[in-house]
Amino acid sequence: MYAALWRILPGPWWLRVLILLVAVAAVLYGLFFYVFPWVSPLIAPGEVDLE
Repeated sequence: MYAALWRILPGPWWLRVLILLVAVAAVLYGLFFYVFPWVSPLIAPGEVDLE
């Protein structure tokens, strides 16, 4: 899967790495600011005792 992704990206290797870093940053941004806050009320952490 990663080899196929690497082959379809345009440009030299440094541009491919830059595109992948931007894509990973965009996914992480979406997760932290949209998905995780939306899911947070649905997940009950329960009672936690640290005794």
